[in-house]
Amino acid sequence: MIRRYTTGQPEIDRLISELIEKLGGSPDKELLQEMVTTVVRLRDEKVDRGDLKILNTAVKELRYSFKVFTPYRLIRKVAIFGSARTPKTTPAYKQAKEFAREITRRGWMVITGGSTGIMNAGNEGGGRDKSFGMNIRLPFEQEANPVIARDPKLINFKYFFTRKLMFLKESDATVLFPGGFGTHDEGFETLTLVQTGKTEPRPIVFVDPPGNDYWDTFRRFVEKGLLKEKMIDPEDLDLMTFTHDIQEAIQEVVGFYRNYHSLRFVGHKLVVRMQHSLEKGQLNRLNKNFQRIIQRGKIEAVRGPLQEEENEPETHKLERIVFEFNRKDFSLLRKMIDVINENE
Repeated sequence: MIRRYTTGQPEIDRLISELIEKLGGSPDKELLQEMVTTVVRLRDEKVDRGDLKILNTAVKELRYSFKVFTPYRLIRKVAIFGSARTPKTTPAYKQAKEFAREITRRGWMVITGGSTGIMNAGNEGGGRDKSFGMNIRLPFEQEANPVIARDPKLINFKYFFTRKLMFLKESDATVLFPGGFGTHDEGFETLTLVQTGKTEPRPIVFVDPPGNDYWDTFRRFVEKGLLKEKMIDPEDLDLMTFTHDIQEAIQEVVGFYRNYHSLRFVGHKLVVRMQHSLEKGQLNRLNKNFQRIIQRGKIEAVRGPLQEEENEPETHKLERIVFEFNRKDFSLLRKMIDVINENE
């Protein structure tokens, strides 16, 4: 039996329920009711005013961000990171601009931090119409770059954690150019969330200008430090792609979705959605080569969406494979997606 989430005060619970009903017949009214109930419980638990201000600001930032991104939800987007201090005359700036220009030509949109340097290059290359900016308000002024300034797709955040959540939630790939603490922070967080399954698998590409060893140094640290000390698994290295070539970076991003589309957990099952079906022999090879990630049973093809996927009509025409994933080897799951793309 599921215990209903309440304030513990029957009269208040009744008023909340009536309020939700008067707001209209939302299919998610249970969630809305829980959210209002949570606010009332914050009052009853005498939460500190400073904590209330954090929660209030975070909810408002997320609500507004959802509003901005919703009209573009079905368009693939790439998050571009790199130093705000990179001059326009440098090879890294020119590469970031070229990458953004080429990826938007393939139907993608770009998301940057909305400021100067590599962020400006990403918005400049992508163009105003195909760009988002997610600026952070800092104690020292960080103005939006002229490409995205005053655009309705520019969002200003007070908190890094809400901004970082939206970067991951709304993008389908992460591309990093040379940068400082913030760039490394975004890179490591993306790797962590993909490795642990807290976000869907995605391309994570580190781009250096030709002759530059910036990310080579980073890769050696990961291989000789983290891997050598057994702090990560060998498969975790496959989450990252390093290149000096913009075309290779573009191919890594676009190619990841050549056949693979998305995935979703339904109970104990993982549903992997694809543009094209797999032949029986290809399915047999997946079962043989990726047995380690199967909790029990085997990988099977299914026709049409599962009942739980009815709320995602844009996926109904996609092909599907379903299996009981061990919810552990997410880096190996990424390798399986690479194989699915090879079988296009």
